[in-house]
Amino acid sequence: MASTTIDSEAAARVLAAAFAEDPLARWLLPGGAAAAAEAVFRPVVRESAAHDELAASADGSAVAVWLPRAPGPAHGVGELPAELPPRLRTFLALIGQRHPRDREHLHLVFLGVAPDAQGRGLGGALLRRRLSRADAEGVPAYLEASSARSRQLYERHGFRDAGDPITLPDGPPLWPMWREPRP
Repeated sequence: MASTTIDSEAAARVLAAAFAEDPLARWLLPGGAAAAAEAVFRPVVRESAAHDELAASADGSAVAVWLPRAPGPAHGVGELPAELPPRLRTFLALIGQRHPRDREHLHLVFLGVAPDAQGRGLGGALLRRRLSRADAEGVPAYLEASSARSRQLYERHGFRDAGDPITLPDGPPLWPMWREPRP
C-alpha cells in the first residue's frame, strides 16, 4: 500500500471520524461535535505536515500524525493557549508530564482510519512504513494508546508499556508505549 500526502483539512476530518467513538475523544469532547474534534486535530496535523511527517493511505481514509521530538523540557500547561477546553488542558498536562524527554524519538500523536475503512490493515500499513524508516535511522518511537484495542495493535508492532497507565480524572486510561528501533 502506498503512502501519500494529504491536505491538513482532509486529515483532520478523517481523524475526527476515526476517533468519534474512541473513549478518549468522548471524554475530551463530551458533545462529540465533529467541528470541535476537527479543531482539536487541526493544529497537530499542520505541525506534522510542516515536519513532512503526515502520512495517509493512498485513498486518504487512513492518517498517521508523527512528530519528531528532541531531548529537552516538556511543554508546560502555562504555554498552552488559554482558549483550550479544560479537559483538553488537563489531558495535555498529564501526557506532557509522562512524555519521554531524555532521547530523540518519533511521537505517533494520532493514527486513525475512517470508520468505513477500518479492519482493512490501512493503519497497520502506515505504521509499518514509518517504523521501518525509524528502524533504518535508529530512532525509537513513543505513543499513548487510547484504547485496549489500539494498545494491542501497537504491541504487535513492537511497542511496549512505558510505565503505568495515565489516569484522566473520570476518564479512560491511556497507555504510554515505547518502541526501540529494530536492527
